[in-house]
Amino acid sequence: MTDQPPSLARLAAIMARLRDPQGGCPWDLAQDFDTIAPYTIEEAYEVAEAIADRDMAELRKELGDLLFQVVFHARMAEEAGHFTLADVITGVVEKMERRHPHIFGDGIAAADAQAQKLEWEAIKAAERAAAGTPDRPVSALDGVATALPALMRAEKLQARAARVGFDWPDIASVRAKLDEEITEFDTATSDAHRREEAGDLMFVLVNLLRRHGIDAEDALRAGNAKFERRFRAMEMLAGPDFPALSLAEQDLLWNRVKAEE
Repeated sequence: MTDQPPSLARLAAIMARLRDPQGGCPWDLAQDFDTIAPYTIEEAYEVAEAIADRDMAELRKELGDLLFQVVFHARMAEEAGHFTLADVITGVVEKMERRHPHIFGDGIAAADAQAQKLEWEAIKAAERAAAGTPDRPVSALDGVATALPALMRAEKLQARAARVGFDWPDIASVRAKLDEEITEFDTATSDAHRREEAGDLMFVLVNLLRRHGIDAEDALRAGNAKFERRFRAMEMLAGPDFPALSLAEQDLLWNRVKAEE
């Protein structure tokens, strides 16, 4: 009989041992939700990077690291009496079944992926409405995490507002608003005012991209990657003398690299 592969229960047991006050790992014992959260975010980004690189070996490793973050948080919650890893799994299982009634219930399948997404959003909205209280009325913006990257959060806030009709009527209106925000940025009278207008400008730019079906976070990530690729190529061409080149000379190298892509 072949050995059984390691299970989630074994991983949870390893985490429990690392957090054992008697003989556990000092570093793991010193952690709490706040100190581990940055690692969780970092691991999620490393998963995304492995996917972008189409590196399946790296993806397998990074998914394991991300899973360990889930187990770590669940262990700390269990120690504090909040919930267990089993509760986490039960919660997500129930949610997936509830949000896919056409698979696990008597619901009717949507015509296509887009229609199914709309149904998914409707189910989520109903869940948010059911969770509302007199002290905290339901908002269309509920559930958009504040910890998301700013561009991603801006897009999600706008999409939520658009679902209840709060959006410009067409792309031309958004483009006109963008021009207006650029003017307001240019004419800002103080650093604080300019910073405020910069936020407005970027928010409207995200809206313009969203209306064109472009994910702002992905677009900027691709722009960053392109700049880094070209800049490193410039450095390779110029060698160690690159910092001493004039801006005009560097610009010539930039155009050369750009033309050779």
